Amino acid sequence: MEKQLRFIDLFAGIGGFRIAFQNAGSKCVFSCEIDKFARHTYTANFFEEEIHWRQAKNVESHPELYGDIRHVNIEDDIPEFEILAAGFPCPTFSIAGVSKRNALGLKHGFDDDDKGKLFFEIAKILEIKKPYAFLLENVKNLVYHNSGKTLNIILEVLDSLGYGPVTWEIFDAAKLVPQHRERIFIAGFRKDLNVNFDIKQVEIPDLKPKLKDILLPPEQVSDEYTISNNLWKYLRDYKNKHQKKGNGFGYSIASLDGVTRTMSARYHKDGSEILIEQPGKNPRMLTEKEAALLFGFPKNFKIPVSKTQAYRQFGNSVCVPLVEILAKHIVQTLIQRIEDENGKKVINY
Repeated sequence: MEKQLRFIDLFAGIGGFRIAFQNAGSKCVFSCEIDKFARHTYTANFFEEEIHWRQAKNVESHPELYGDIRHVNIEDDIPEFEILAAGFPCPTFSIAGVSKRNALGLKHGFDDDDKGKLFFEIAKILEIKKPYAFLLENVKNLVYHNSGKTLNIILEVLDSLGYGPVTWEIFDAAKLVPQHRERIFIAGFRKDLNVNFDIKQVEIPDLKPKLKDILLPPEQVSDEYTISNNLWKYLRDYKNKHQKKGNGFGYSIASLDGVTRTMSARYHKDGSEILIEQPGKNPRMLTEKEAALLFGFPKNFKIPVSKTQAYRQFGNSVCVPLVEILAKHIVQTLIQRIEDENGKKVINY
């Protein structure tokens, strides 16, 4: 039996990267996610044992699943692997995150000790384990954060660890799912492999997705998703106030024949960025199942957590079909390179 490429899933969330790389033919050998609610969803979908968030300590009995990446013994705890995949924490790099932290007098970017420096945990793993390749994801604003200096530091660190070329591109998931979601992806291969790969050259087909194609029939949507009279009035007043000031802030009624705004982790608060019009009723929020489909998760994806936690998890997730395309290019590039190097096929996807 031919060997599969192995990958590790860092800052795993609910497994968007995992589904993508597994669909690309690779095998996950290690996962790491600090949020107990996300781990609940992750284990419900990928593990034989579902670890409820109330029994979060049960994760200790699973060496293939860790919590805080800062507590991982890289040499002993992480098995050998070929590809590192990570959507490292982004709130301190996002536009909203920077504005909020500035308003509160808090640090952001690499000055944020809690989240901003977690990229360097990735760097440590690359330095010690030396995998063939990596794929990283973050918010679009990473490109502009600190006048571009933050991204330059990341690229310089990756280059110094022996990876190159390291290339990046901003992709919008709206070609594949009915949601505008622009994210930066950074890919790199070990220099000694002499791989010529530029992520900018990866073509994303335009499937022209429409929101109506993922919505449930009205009769299957509970009234609990319809926003209250008080909330609807607040959202309209808020939007009118900012329109008078010339701002574009406010709720959005999504076009059924188009794509939505970006769903954020705050969607659970009022659903304002994506509201669905209902005849004779106030608008409604997306259901959890619809949110899953908005990100390209499979229809049978399990959502064992509360509505609030589910919205947070999807709002922090990746567009699965987009990552899958990138994953397949990385996997195929590695397989082709190893075939060229050794004269025979030694790994498969």
